[in-house]
Amino acid sequence: MKIRFFLVACVVLSGFLGVCQGGSLRKEFYRHSCPQAEDIINNKIQQHVSANPNLPAKLLRMHFHDCFVRGCDGSVLVNSTASNSAEKDAIPNLTLSGFDVIDDIKAAVEAKCPKTVSCADIVALAARDAVSVQFKKPMWEVLTGRRDGIVSKSSEALANIPPFFFNFTQLRASFASKGLDVHDLVVLSGAHTIGVGHCSSFSSRLYNFTGKGDQDPSLNPTYAAFLKTKCKSLSDTTTTVEMDPGSSTKFDSHYYPNLFQKKGLFQSDAALLTKDVSIDIAKKLVDQNKFFTRFAHSMKRMGAIQVLTGSAGEIRIKCSVINS
Repeated sequence: MKIRFFLVACVVLSGFLGVCQGGSLRKEFYRHSCPQAEDIINNKIQQHVSANPNLPAKLLRMHFHDCFVRGCDGSVLVNSTASNSAEKDAIPNLTLSGFDVIDDIKAAVEAKCPKTVSCADIVALAARDAVSVQFKKPMWEVLTGRRDGIVSKSSEALANIPPFFFNFTQLRASFASKGLDVHDLVVLSGAHTIGVGHCSSFSSRLYNFTGKGDQDPSLNPTYAAFLKTKCKSLSDTTTTVEMDPGSSTKFDSHYYPNLFQKKGLFQSDAALLTKDVSIDIAKKLVDQNKFFTRFAHSMKRMGAIQVLTGSAGEIRIKCSVINS
């Protein structure tokens, strides 16, 4: 997740950083400068998802992690250098993957339209297109015109990406700092309907919740017993578990029934059941059509967080390397 400054009218929300909800992003930004861009991205994504059905979850997570640090500016893609530890190497991002897919797409776009299409837009479009493969139609609108950031610091990723152990108050504050509300928090948490979680992100709930060798009482006991067959100790840092058991590659609304069965994998999932306001929102999202509609709205809002537009930032030639 990344942050941006913009040459557009932005509003200051609740005393936090200014956030552009759309700003100068627009439909078909590349209509004249690179009319093939979105088709190239979509075709590449179709190929990659066919080869790797786990890719949609990976690219969706990458987009989220990009937008929460300096706004949606592609800074999560930048490699560290001898003098700078970049976001990619921050603890929350060590399990990110799919960078090779973004690089492949960027190379194809550069071959057709050099120095024209930003890495930030590629990340946003790739996440949407990957999730949409299953539906054979776009699941949300992605406005374009983002430019790439020229700063990427691991310390900022650690400070801005909400961790799996946050409680509701912390989660709400984290999202509010990006101009997102409680509704967005609950809706975007539904992205956990696809993908996997590492044992190290939740095993304390199984073996040492309060530091006394106990289990998290908010976790379904039967589910906890199942998780213990997968994650056998607190020291397991490599095993992964489906976040939506039996349906981790299908984008649907199963996250919410699972949540109410106390089968949310992370503490941050369980936190949504600790406040009436988030419970009420989650109940509505059990309806898949409502979830899809609201997810599309929240993704559009998230994709507009502090975007760089106009002459701000740059169009990176290679996504992993800042031009200057």
